[in-house]
Amino acid sequence: MTIRLYCFGESGNAYKAALTLELSGLEWEPVYVDFFHGETRTPEYRALNPMGEVPVMVDGDLTLTQSGVIQDYVVGRSGKLGWRDEAERREILRWVLFDNHKNSGVGGPVRFNMNFLPEDKRNDDVNAYLVARHGSAMKVLDGCLEGRDWLVGNGPTIADIANCGYLFYPEPFGFDRTAYPNIDAWLDRIAGLPGWKHPYDLMPGSPADRA
Repeated sequence: MTIRLYCFGESGNAYKAALTLELSGLEWEPVYVDFFHGETRTPEYRALNPMGEVPVMVDGDLTLTQSGVIQDYVVGRSGKLGWRDEAERREILRWVLFDNHKNSGVGGPVRFNMNFLPEDKRNDDVNAYLVARHGSAMKVLDGCLEGRDWLVGNGPTIADIANCGYLFYPEPFGFDRTAYPNIDAWLDRIAGLPGWKHPYDLMPGSPADRA
């Protein structure tokens, strides 16, 4: 049975789940969610996910939400992008939580504020604060990639996919990958993985569709 992933192209959180599925080799298909016209606030969507968010993964009778949970499930089902032992599993979890709180959890909102929020609702002071916080997280990430190809172990894992979730997007949000040489090289390695696709190629929906 084909896995369905409810998603839209602009969502970095959905991209983490979509890219994990794509690289795992599991059979899956995207289901477009019209976020910008309020679909996630409808009763029908809230019945699918009361949190009103993407991604949502449906595999037969199983429904999962939150990108990290979906990534963990894909590892368990495919046997790929995971850990060799419990120490690596804990380290992967540490990086997924880092991403949720320090990386995507900050970079995602500031990208939304700077590019998708109506201009009269944007707050330059708030955005400057978020850019500075995200920059601090990028310094940590760049430092931990010094002398390493991947965040955990000797190959790509969901730790890498979680932390790259927003970093391939073209919209400006204060992140310049060339300012972080280790991140820059790491993103090139991820983009070189067989099956890798840009978020706007992997999932339906992009700013160009609404232009």
